[in-house]
Amino acid sequence: MKNFQSIKFWLFDLDNTLYSGKTKVFDQIDKKMSKFISEKLNVDIKKAKEIQKNYFYQYDTTLSGLIKNHKINADEFLDFVHDINIDFLKKDLNLAQELEKLDGEKIIFTNGSRKHAINITKKLGVHQYFDDIFDIVDSEFIPKPSVEPYKKLVEKHKIDPNLCVFVEDIARNLKPAYEMGMKTVWIENDEPWAKKLSDSNFINYKTSNLSEFLKKINLTKAA
Repeated sequence: MKNFQSIKFWLFDLDNTLYSGKTKVFDQIDKKMSKFISEKLNVDIKKAKEIQKNYFYQYDTTLSGLIKNHKINADEFLDFVHDINIDFLKKDLNLAQELEKLDGEKIIFTNGSRKHAINITKKLGVHQYFDDIFDIVDSEFIPKPSVEPYKKLVEKHKIDPNLCVFVEDIARNLKPAYEMGMKTVWIENDEPWAKKLSDSNFINYKTSNLSEFLKKINLTKAA
């Protein structure tokens, strides 16, 4: 963990990264996306799900495909799909403790919305430890892993990529970060689309427990 001594910037994905994918929070968003498509495009749920997945694989987010092909109002989509029940999410005291100790600027980098990131981080009890949220609106609706949002984020926060770490559950989203000079950390999971390319050389570290991973870094820095 000595490789982290000089790090000054920490980028964290949000969904299935700051909280476990086992909570199934994203499953709710997934269902809401299908419902939105079904209503807007006047198709049944089965067809809506098919469109949703096709756009996700083709354009990296469902929203990106809807904007390109159907001129969907992005704000309306984001508000609708993120209007979910997260009452069951518990405060993550271990994560809060490690984020508080972590030296450097901490930023959430998400293909979701700022409002969703605020709701989630407040529920987890970690909102106050982040300096900013860079969401899909900030990236002008160009999602990860396109390189443009990474460049925009680096420019906005005057980040030196060589002094930066990016933590993310979707392996392919780590590639542009690595190519820019960042250290990359993959949150291990069994989702086929998130795990694809997880054995690539653009992944420097893997962890199944973010709090424990940060704890090791903090202990090394304190030593």
